[in-house]
Amino acid sequence: MIETIKQHVAGLLTEKKIAGFLGLIEKNGHVAPHLFKDGESLAGFTLGDRKTAGDARYPLNKTLVTLSRAYPEETFGVLVRGCDERGLYGLFRLNQLTEDRVIPVGFSCPAELSEACECRKPYPDSLVAGEKTESSQLKKVAEMDGKDLARRFDFWTAQFVKCVKCYGCRDVCPMCFCKECSLECEDLVAKGDLPVEVPVFHLTRAMHMADRCVDCGLCDEACPSDIPLRLLYKKTAQIMDTDYGFTSGLNKNERSPLSQMGPAK
Repeated sequence: MIETIKQHVAGLLTEKKIAGFLGLIEKNGHVAPHLFKDGESLAGFTLGDRKTAGDARYPLNKTLVTLSRAYPEETFGVLVRGCDERGLYGLFRLNQLTEDRVIPVGFSCPAELSEACECRKPYPDSLVAGEKTESSQLKKVAEMDGKDLARRFDFWTAQFVKCVKCYGCRDVCPMCFCKECSLECEDLVAKGDLPVEVPVFHLTRAMHMADRCVDCGLCDEACPSDIPLRLLYKKTAQIMDTDYGFTSGLNKNERSPLSQMGPAK
């Protein structure tokens, strides 16, 4: 899989179709984001842990937005899996990236990983390497929904009270780009209070991410308090899908229903 991606990217660089390729590099025993500018530098390219095809996770799209703002006339390639590509589609829709200035280079997640993530689409449309896999969905959401209201309330109260308000979930999120963050608005979230007011902090963010979250799971991985944030956002996404038939980034040409609603009649 890695060699297939290397050859594809090397061709894009040689043909000057991209100014650089944003991917992952393994150097000095560590994996980190890297902008590859020529075929020779691809020797260090990696997907992270080769057994799971992508154990090292970084919000590459977030870095791509920064690159694109600094070099608006350049075209960049970027490594994507299914959730990353959904993120790209969302960022195109929200005018944070220009579609004709981005060339996604996609690889599929292995069945074991897609099953663990309960991913709706664990492969990108721009598939360069790997096989299309499927997975079961929303088993954890269904398990939580099966509990009575009191038990669900107690569970989430116990989770939210663990929050240390580090903003790690926001900072790692590839779909967070607002210059003014609602989580820093004192009218919504009081400053200096720990634990945070339950459940205001996380429900404020969940509402804000309702039509943005692409189920990458980075917030869940970043949380130092092990709050199951992915479960929260999967439930939010389920409501969006059930009530509005919308899943963020699944259809690149679909607009969010939240941006189309008019006044109540």
